[in-house]
Amino acid sequence: MASSDAAIDSSSLTKAYARNGPLAVADLTLRVDAGCVFGFLGPNGAGKTTVLKMLLGLTAPSSGRASLFGTPVGSPSSRRRVGYLPELFRYSGWLNARETLAFHASLAGVARAARGTEIERTIALVGLSHVGNRRVGAFSKGMQQRLGLGVALLGNPRLVFLDEPASALDPVGRSDVRDIVRALRDAGTTIFINSHLLTEVERICDRVAFFRNGSVIAQGSIADVVRAPGGVSIRTDDADDAIVVRALRPFGKADFVSGEIRLKELEADRVPDVVAALVSAGVRIREVRSTTYSLEERFLELMSPAC
Repeated sequence: MASSDAAIDSSSLTKAYARNGPLAVADLTLRVDAGCVFGFLGPNGAGKTTVLKMLLGLTAPSSGRASLFGTPVGSPSSRRRVGYLPELFRYSGWLNARETLAFHASLAGVARAARGTEIERTIALVGLSHVGNRRVGAFSKGMQQRLGLGVALLGNPRLVFLDEPASALDPVGRSDVRDIVRALRDAGTTIFINSHLLTEVERICDRVAFFRNGSVIAQGSIADVVRAPGGVSIRTDDADDAIVVRALRPFGKADFVSGEIRLKELEADRVPDVVAALVSAGVRIREVRSTTYSLEERFLELMSPAC
């Protein structure tokens, strides 16, 4: 039974596009709590878009189940308060921005009497009020991306799926998207983001899942996934790498990253021994701290063929 406080809840969700063929999605079990910003990360071809299509009810799973706010995906009621910005989209170039939003507001079931107010609220939210009467065919890629975001936000959806929401935006546009996403989260909206812009994900997401070859291989809060398990980073004066390697050989392989010495999977009670070994070797230590990755470093490590 799906949890009532889960915006998205899936269990053993699989998808194969051909009988006895390879699985595009394999045994996906995923929970996204209501009111959070969730990043879904993986390389091209991992199956992320297939996952979105199954959660939206646009393609049927081969097996398993999934629900949105406790309602099985694929049912009309599960889509009633869902917004979606696809990675690739195109609107009719002869319509202007307000007309485009009006058309999609009717599709979204926004009451006719409320559409005018809703269109103006949304077009202001995505920063297009000044070009609201301009034909969409004359829009830049960034303006079209803003319009697509506006379409996804019509009707105040409870759950919004964003597939590469900042891909065509300049730094100002990306900052605007971050502000919009944070405001939506503060209002209780759940945001599910597919993105390759890991610095953006790191700045706005509460939790992330790493997806590779059709399966989730790691997930958790941003703080948890970027923390190296048992790792320690040591900053020193200019020390000879060969001396450091010899001194730390009993403690495992030492990596040199951005002027720091990093040891992975080091038990906490061995940190004083590491410090003592370096000092005995004549190395002057400036700082010792638990190792954290950037989200990009963690992504590259998890997506490495060796993992």
